[in-house]
Amino acid sequence: MSPADDDTLRHPFLATLGERVRTLRARRGLTRRAVAQAAQVSERHLANLESGTGNASILILLQVAQALQCSIFELLGDVTTSSPEWLLIRELLSTRSEAELRRVRLQLGEMFGSHGDEKARSNRIALVGLRGAGKSTLGQRLADDLGFPFIELSREIEKFAGCSISEIHNLYGTNAYRRYERRALEEAIQIYPEVVIATPGGLVSDAATFNEVLAHCFTVWLQAKPEDHLGRVAAQGDMRPMAGSKEALEDLKRILEGRSAFYAKADLSFDTSAQPLEDSFLALRTQIRQALKLPL
Repeated sequence: MSPADDDTLRHPFLATLGERVRTLRARRGLTRRAVAQAAQVSERHLANLESGTGNASILILLQVAQALQCSIFELLGDVTTSSPEWLLIRELLSTRSEAELRRVRLQLGEMFGSHGDEKARSNRIALVGLRGAGKSTLGQRLADDLGFPFIELSREIEKFAGCSISEIHNLYGTNAYRRYERRALEEAIQIYPEVVIATPGGLVSDAATFNEVLAHCFTVWLQAKPEDHLGRVAAQGDMRPMAGSKEALEDLKRILEGRSAFYAKADLSFDTSAQPLEDSFLALRTQIRQALKLPL
């Protein structure tokens, strides 16, 4: 291989592209093998793409984008090329801070009627975060304390599909799962004026579904140390999506890294690693009641 060829393979664009693929894969909680199979490319080819040393063709990029459920423009880092208005809006927002962008998002929600009434929103509490954070355990106790129904969205998804979560993925694919997830959330919001919802860890991977959560629910991010996440999940006998991985902890850390910026959009964050279960519940109860201006 000539030096020129080596320079081409290690071009900064390819390195940036590889990092973006890894981030999108982690955010969706997918292993490299799963993405390679869905994209119908070899795992080695995908590894080269992620490392920035593989010069993938545009068709391969398209297959990878489809496997990651995003447009190729998002994969390349440009999602706003469809019209002059998009380009002008992008220019207006390109230098804004996260706080300013959040205000814009909320104002747009109010403008288009997609932001729920604040009173109704405060009566629905959605718990987000990775598996093993305590969403089911603390969610049930919180619902009992508030006198609200408690639902696990994963169970509602299975009711819609008529099969288990793993069967949905194996039989119909991730895209079908996301559709069931969105339908289950929309029905829960419609049916329950007061509720505590434990959401699946990967819900934030779908921007439209996560927007629904933020618009219609008071959202709480239950955090934990990666080691605690993994230990709790393993204690339940469930290692998805790390099954068979020799580097489960590193996989989980990358998933958390890819999703943390989205989880952080929640109204409240609470660390469940800091103290025992009973103390965690009492502290969480206090913080939520204070935030919602409820009696302690």
